[in-house]
Amino acid sequence: MKVVALDYGRARTGVAVSDATGTVARPVKVVDRVRSRAGRAALLETLRELAPERVVVGLPLTLRGERGRQAGETLAFVDELRSACPVPVETYDERLTTAMAVRLTGKDDDAVAAAHLLEGYLQRFAG
Repeated sequence: MKVVALDYGRARTGVAVSDATGTVARPVKVVDRVRSRAGRAALLETLRELAPERVVVGLPLTLRGERGRQAGETLAFVDELRSACPVPVETYDERLTTAMAVRLTGKDDDAVAAAHLLEGYLQRFAG
């Protein structure tokens, strides 16, 4: 199953995609301000081009596994995306994905963080 992962952020949202078999994840791009009209249009166009069967949005839980302010904003974004997206949209724990991206690339790369999120999601359901 082809899956797109989003590392949501107010300013930048990282996008990653799996292959058709749902085994390999790769970073795709960063979309700016996805909650603006232009940003949402750009994100929806990206999703149309990638043609996933599912979209997974990283849910930024605290290290204790609790929902904070950022998680609330992310869940509001997820609700908006669900109403505009023709495929199922779900959340997945994204703790430490940005830190892993920084360690790997030496910078805060939202698309790489989305790829780490997607790798974790795919591994969890690999069976």
